[in-house]
Amino acid sequence: MNQRITVSKTTASRLDTVDFNRLGFGLQFSDHMFQMVYEDGRWHSPEIIPYQPIPHEPANTTLHYGQTVFEGLKAFYAKSGVNVFRPDKHATRLLNSCERMCIPVFEKEYFTEAIDLLVQIDYDWIPRQRGHALYIRPLIYSIGNFLGVKESDTYRFLIMTSPVASYYEEGLSPVKILATDKYVRAVKGGTGSAKTAGNYAASLYAAREAKKMGYTQVLWLDAIHHEYIEEVGTMNIFFLINDELVTPPLSGTILPGVTRDSVLTLGREWGMNVSEREISIKEVFAAAKDGTLQEMFGTGTAAVISPVGKLRYRDDEVIINNFEIGPVAQKFYDEITAIQYGEKEDAHGWIHHVEIASEVLA
Repeated sequence: MNQRITVSKTTASRLDTVDFNRLGFGLQFSDHMFQMVYEDGRWHSPEIIPYQPIPHEPANTTLHYGQTVFEGLKAFYAKSGVNVFRPDKHATRLLNSCERMCIPVFEKEYFTEAIDLLVQIDYDWIPRQRGHALYIRPLIYSIGNFLGVKESDTYRFLIMTSPVASYYEEGLSPVKILATDKYVRAVKGGTGSAKTAGNYAASLYAAREAKKMGYTQVLWLDAIHHEYIEEVGTMNIFFLINDELVTPPLSGTILPGVTRDSVLTLGREWGMNVSEREISIKEVFAAAKDGTLQEMFGTGTAAVISPVGKLRYRDDEVIINNFEIGPVAQKFYDEITAIQYGEKEDAHGWIHHVEIASEVLA
């Protein structure tokens, strides 16, 4: 990095206000955050400062036009330091999202160096309990102040962290999913493959309806035929049908999940029959009825692996694997989390290890 990150530490830590046995997800935030700004044609002034509110004018362009992108990754407590899972892959996805949303890109080293320093400073915020982690949320948004649909010329890049437990209350217990052909999440040529706020705002109404009906999340179908499966609102989706591991292809409407990529890599290494292909909701229900649908599970940074135990589409509903986590989903979860916590060798170079000073580890 050609600019040194300056550090201003808090004088009043909030660590003792957090009950690490009742974390939830994304409810508490660590003492510090990273920020830098883009103006006059360059990113500059990288710094770590105490976590704090940021004032904005009512004319802030992000509030009006949604020019913003974000990421989500995790840091895990390990005896020898901290393991950050696949930060390079997340950085690449963030930069791709920036390009799609007309936000100036930056050198990847800003991403990893800022995370390294932030994790070291807030090391005590990393949960020690197995299954918990420090969630890392990079966020980039426009900070121009004007009314008019055009690119801003100023931006802020933030990274905040949050100690978290499981994303879903069910944990590794199966979730209930509702497939919808009433609403759509993304269309080809749109922003479906970017991690931008508008995609998530568009999903909220359908998710609210699903929750009223007793379902955890929505399974989205394609916007043209309302037939081919795309993803769940918070995760990519996999099916095990007659020993074929199937997930929809990346066609521009699906977020390229980092955990999705990890599962595909491991599945192929294990000799599984792995397919990235179109799969219709009709095929899934036909497989459920003839007994060839063995498992269904979601993948994502927040949940890692989330088994699906019940799937509904219109007036049809099926129970999958007796509403229990299947052996394949369990194997992926065990393998990925063992790598994340440093309990198993990382043969893929997925772990970015952050060294913590010996006096801090003591």
